[in-house]
Amino acid sequence: MKLILTNEVTGLGSAGDVVDVKNGYGRNYLVPNGFAIVWTKGGEKTIESIRKSRDARSVRDTDHAAQVKAKLEGSTFNVKVRAGEGGRLFGAVTAADIASAINEAGAEVDKRTIVLGNPIKSLGTHTVTVRVHDEVEAQVNLNVVSA
Repeated sequence: MKLILTNEVTGLGSAGDVVDVKNGYGRNYLVPNGFAIVWTKGGEKTIESIRKSRDARSVRDTDHAAQVKAKLEGSTFNVKVRAGEGGRLFGAVTAADIASAINEAGAEVDKRTIVLGNPIKSLGTHTVTVRVHDEVEAQVNLNVVSA
């Protein structure tokens, strides 16, 4: 089944890519969740508009990515969450929480570029990875504090 990705899907491709996947994966997961649309010959205009919007949002080149990486790695970001006794969180810190904390500090990061290895469920200092560019990843220091 040929599909046009409308969002970035880890391990498959980014927005605007034409991919060939198994029928069940496309029909049951990608299309209903809005990650892809069915490929047609008239879909070339759709591909171009998706790529233009992706290029406008993304980092321009590796030099700009290196600048963004230096800005991210050079500071520590505070994430405020609700916590109980002993520093244990109610829930976990999500990629959206991290992205909003970074964006409030002045750096522009999309929540889909944040890679969380294990869920963050305790107060303190943690390190997460942000994919700034296809070739550049930044290690960001977070300070999870009680709200």
